[in-house]
Order: sequence, then C-alpha cells, then structure tokens
Amino acid sequence: MKVVQIPNGGFLENCYLVIDEEARECAIVDPGEEAGLILQNVAAAGARPVAVWLTHAHLDHVLGVGRVATETGAPVFLHPADRLLYDHVPQQAEAFGLRAEEVPPPDRALAHGDDVRVGGLTFAVRHTPGHSPGSVCLMGHGVVFAGDVLFQGSIGRTDLPGGDVDALLASIERELLVLPDSTIVYSGHGPQTTIGAERRGNPFLTGAFRPGQA
Repeated sequence: MKVVQIPNGGFLENCYLVIDEEARECAIVDPGEEAGLILQNVAAAGARPVAVWLTHAHLDHVLGVGRVATETGAPVFLHPADRLLYDHVPQQAEAFGLRAEEVPPPDRALAHGDDVRVGGLTFAVRHTPGHSPGSVCLMGHGVVFAGDVLFQGSIGRTDLPGGDVDALLASIERELLVLPDSTIVYSGHGPQTTIGAERRGNPFLTGAFRPGQA
C-alpha cells in the first residue's frame, strides 16, 4: 500500500490517494478544492481510480468531487447523514464568501460496519459523528483516514451546523482510541500523527483542555 498526501486549496485540506501498487488501483479520499492538482497526482501514480471516498461533506473536502468523478468515472461514497451538507455545497460556499457549483449525487452509501476496497486492500468504515453528522473514519492496514475528526494535537471543530462536541469526543474514544498506538492517523488538515501520540499528548483527549473551558 502507498498513501499520497495532497494538501490543496485555500483551506489546506488533505486529499489522499490510497494505492494498491500491485493491482495498480487507487481510491481518492476527499478531493478538495484543487481538482486539477489531484488529477495530476493520480496520473503520476499510474493507478486506475476505482472509488472516491468522502469522510464527510464539508465544502473543503468535496469541492473537487464533480471534476474528479467525471474525469475518472470513479463512484462516490458518502454517509447518508451528511447528504444535506453535500446537497448544499453552494450555500456552504456562500457562507465563506466563495462560489461553488452543485456536486453530483453520491453513487453509494457508506454505513458503519461496511468494508470498502481498493485492489486487494480493505478498510473498515466507522461512523464517527460530531464534526458533522455523517463523518466517517476509514481504517485498515495500520492506518486510519480520520477526516476532520482527529488532528495532531487537536480535534475537529464543532461550531458548524450539525457539530456536537460531546458526540465527537465519544466517537474518538469509541472508534479511534481503541486502535493500536502505532496506528498512523491521516487527518483532513495538517501532518500525520499516531493514535499513541494523540492518546498521550492531545489536550482534548488527556483532559488538559475541554472545548468551551476558559
């Protein structure tokens, strides 16, 4: 397995290519604002895109879905609880003073307990609401694609529509902190980290800081 991280756009969102090098297939996780850059990386990888996996439907993670899906033909996977956000991408953009076109309807629904596959690689879908109602994490092969649920030293924001800090912390504890400390966390923004590093040092998880405290 090879993972290619593609920081892109004004939000510095991380898109990822998950590549089965033997099968020469890849999945595209969260194609954000710079669809052209993402497609360049796909071409450079020399792997056939077979899926677009969305960890959630906030603007910065889906702006490139239309072009990427059209040019690759890869089906788009989304948890249904984020469909309302997904269908209102233009309105999300307006809230940030931006303009965006509607994105194409998702092709397939993600559900907790599902497996998604690329080549011979299999990842488990875990529903992790809190940052958004339909946030999911994709885990397998010693890594987890965490979207905006967990970051190096922080957690996802919960002040956007559908956010819930208690639900987010419960999701992290229930689905992520049970993973081995060596598990690599590929987050939606910023550098990669590990479950162990966040368990030991993330102030939101150690109790050193809680959202809303002075």
